[in-house]
Amino acid sequence: MTWSVSARGAHQPDNTAFTQQRLPAWQPLLSAGITLPLFFCAGLAFIGLGLGLFYSSNGIKELEYDYTGNPGTGNCSLCATEGQGRSPPPNCSCAWHFSLPELLPGPVYLYYELSNFYQNNRRYGVSRDDAQLSGLASALRHPANECAPYQLSATGLPIAPCGAIANSLFNDSFTLWYQRRPGERYVEVPLDRTAIAWWTDYHVKFRNPPLVNGSLKLAFSGTAPPPNWHRPVYELSPDPNNTGFINQDFVVWMRTAALPTFRKLYARIRQGNYSAGLPRGAYFVNITYNYPVRAFGGHKLIIFSNISWMGGKNPFLGIAYLVVGSLCILMGFVMLVVYIRYQDQDDDDNDDE
Repeated sequence: MTWSVSARGAHQPDNTAFTQQRLPAWQPLLSAGITLPLFFCAGLAFIGLGLGLFYSSNGIKELEYDYTGNPGTGNCSLCATEGQGRSPPPNCSCAWHFSLPELLPGPVYLYYELSNFYQNNRRYGVSRDDAQLSGLASALRHPANECAPYQLSATGLPIAPCGAIANSLFNDSFTLWYQRRPGERYVEVPLDRTAIAWWTDYHVKFRNPPLVNGSLKLAFSGTAPPPNWHRPVYELSPDPNNTGFINQDFVVWMRTAALPTFRKLYARIRQGNYSAGLPRGAYFVNITYNYPVRAFGGHKLIIFSNISWMGGKNPFLGIAYLVVGSLCILMGFVMLVVYIRYQDQDDDDNDDE
């Protein structure tokens, strides 16, 4: 078969250095003189960074208390026993008493932790309607099918917010009380509940529907709360800037965790006389026990923690850097021994010739 010159030229790339692969190139020759120093330098850098991260993590102070309420573990067991895996009775409360022998440096963060709770389950993770959560009026009346079986109430009303994530909203609450000296009365420590959600979540992803006659309640009329909720979404907080879909606790909960054991921020302690941290003295946390976890073998913890330049307490990152750095140093020595051995062999062969 004969091809014309014009037919061949139509399919040829341009005659440029880039298309014809004539650009100058550099290919490093990884000799022992280059590779070995790289391994040793990388290993030393990783070890140094790992030591800094590890000691920084160990310098973070934490106090934690498991208030799940297993039998014989404190007065929270009464609330858990009365619930027997179901929702505990209303207004059931318990307390955690502790003392600090010295200042717990601030800022102090208050977290709650749940274990054996798989927020990363696929069906659970997609059981939400982001259009509804963004305040879209049409989605408020017609929730997405992914929310089923928490899409419509028993009476046929659309659920707002719909889905399994919203239905399982964590609803325990905590107050902290401080006694400076024995015999003095306890005073309540102010908990800062503002700005605990991610900025992008609070300002971008979550929006309330347009007000009707200036009322958020009227905007949600014709909808029903999730089955496990005891009040509608527009009554989550008396603060008009912290209720509905933009409630800080709700926004924090809706950001699902990747692991079955996770922490979520509840409050910061940084106001008044506690800006420098929690002073020495006696404390107790009053816990309103609402959230059942024993039915799925879970645990609930309350945690006080400060932070460092690297964030919260997490020794894994420092250990990982130390392991990688040690492996780099070890591989460097192994390659150095192999290089010396075969270098001597080459020298002997050259002498024999």
